[in-house]
Amino acid sequence: MTELMKQADAYGETLFQLAEKDERVVAVDADVAIRMGTRLLMDKYPHRHIDVGIAEQNMIGVSAGLATAGKIPFAGTIATFATGRTYDQIRQSVAYPNLNVKIVGGYSGICVGQDGPTHQACEDISLMRGLPNFKVLVPCDPLETRQATVLAYETKGPVYLRLIRHAIPTILPSDYEMKLGKAFTLREGRDVTIIACGIMVETALKATVELEKRGISAQLLNMSTIKPFDSGAVLEAAKKTGRIITVEDHSIYGGLGSAVAEVIAEAGIGRVRRIGIPDCFGESCLYCDLFEKFGLTADNIVEKSLEILKEA
Repeated sequence: MTELMKQADAYGETLFQLAEKDERVVAVDADVAIRMGTRLLMDKYPHRHIDVGIAEQNMIGVSAGLATAGKIPFAGTIATFATGRTYDQIRQSVAYPNLNVKIVGGYSGICVGQDGPTHQACEDISLMRGLPNFKVLVPCDPLETRQATVLAYETKGPVYLRLIRHAIPTILPSDYEMKLGKAFTLREGRDVTIIACGIMVETALKATVELEKRGISAQLLNMSTIKPFDSGAVLEAAKKTGRIITVEDHSIYGGLGSAVAEVIAEAGIGRVRRIGIPDCFGESCLYCDLFEKFGLTADNIVEKSLEILKEA
């Protein structure tokens, strides 16, 4: 693992590099240039950085207009406002006409912490996953965040890129290459498969180490593309281990867990246990305490793995 880095900084630096090469790249912010890491672009190319103020719905409208003019807009703000407050505009003005708009939701999940339920987007993946034409990317570390930003840029049509608030380490190998619609096997195993996305990949990796100490071989998949979804990798895991645990800093409804359960149910093989936020809102609290409360921990992943392995 390497030194800690915020995903927003990795995103902002990469977007700036893309803007240096392609004048079509435009950042559209809702008064969050510093939070979203787009300050570099704003300082050097102010004509390609549009701050709409705290007017997220207008941010989407402006981005849609830019896309129709041949630009590649990256519209970014806090995830709950980037997807919830703007849903009608996204649906009607971006998804329906299939415009080349990239929506970046920063500060997602309960790891937002003390900002509380109003700022904790635990349903954003579900919202964006349900929209036709959208791709949904959830990178797990700074390295993958950089690659996800480039992938969003290279992918024609609407893309939702989900980022978290705080600094995290790089856990993927230096030669890693993110591919749209493909899961990455971070660790091989034969007894149980853990499928995680975003911030929970690091936690899931810790859980595999603990399981190994107990004589259990756990496979770990980093499912950073929620849509299009790598159903093939899920089916292979179900055939190989027969037991799957999903882990996400998102509601268990409509996100990674739902996507995996859908594949397993249709195939009629394997068993699934979902770890995520239950049918409730978060709380204003330190994110580490919230993770403990909702079971987003290595210990709970280990516990759920042991439970599912005991089932016939």
